[in-house]
Amino acid sequence: MPEKLPTTANLRASHADRDRVVDVLRISAGDGRLTASELDERIELALSARTLGELAVLTADLPPVSTVTGTSVAEVKDVLRVEQSFSRVERVGRWIVPRRLDLATQWCDVTLDFTQAVITQDTLRIDLAMVGKTLTLVTRPGIDVDVDSLRVQHARIRHRRAPDHPGPAVLRIELTGDKSFGRVLIRPARRSFGQWVLRRR
Repeated sequence: MPEKLPTTANLRASHADRDRVVDVLRISAGDGRLTASELDERIELALSARTLGELAVLTADLPPVSTVTGTSVAEVKDVLRVEQSFSRVERVGRWIVPRRLDLATQWCDVTLDFTQAVITQDTLRIDLAMVGKTLTLVTRPGIDVDVDSLRVQHARIRHRRAPDHPGPAVLRIELTGDKSFGRVLIRPARRSFGQWVLRRR
């Protein structure tokens, strides 16, 4: 009996397949078709998808878009806007770093963890309109954070730099806009217990 060939939906997805779907999701979010929470959920599913069928489900309700041609498309997908009030905003694990991130939050703790983030360009501009609570940036070696253009009112900035990186900078983060009340915390990832023990020795 001949071996049954897998259907297209059951074929294993490649990194390029996942990246294409993530691009479509980001463009659709920039067009207003997906909310920030829907974008987060679908990107997480796309990055962990194993088959083409799992990826197809994530864009089945979205119109086809071009991810390779057109300047306007490239500009849209590089901007991510998050608006939240009285909740929590997190980007952790393997998430796609946009070129620009607009944060408009009121009394929300915001955590952006770059330790496992997928970085596709050398600069990220974070434009804040943030009232209250804490903005936490978790960095890794090779990531520089510039806070010179950030305006603060009744807020404080604590910047703990990551260990020196021997090569060129991986990402430069520019904080701009306004932060009132609360604080901004920039710190490297916490060491594991094993790393802590080795350093003590």
